[in-house]
Amino acid sequence: MIAIYLLFILMLSIFVGFELIQKVPATLHTPLMSGANAISGITILGAIVLAGGESGTAASVLGVIGVFFATINVVGGYLVTDRMLAMFKKK
Repeated sequence: MIAIYLLFILMLSIFVGFELIQKVPATLHTPLMSGANAISGITILGAIVLAGGESGTAASVLGVIGVFFATINVVGGYLVTDRMLAMFKKK
């Protein structure tokens, strides 16, 4: 019963997220990317806490994987933001 409830929430969040992202104008992309980078920074902190905790080997491995992927997300986001801002600079 709870699995159906969680699946419904997942499907609803996918649909709502897709609809919201699809309607974002290009001028708002850079501020939204910066906000997403801040959220990923919080993810990195949580993953570091998980990786360094005494929760067990599986939790540490998942924490390290979380740090790795969140770092890729943050760095990539800042590179995209920097590239987009460079398009608005006068030469």
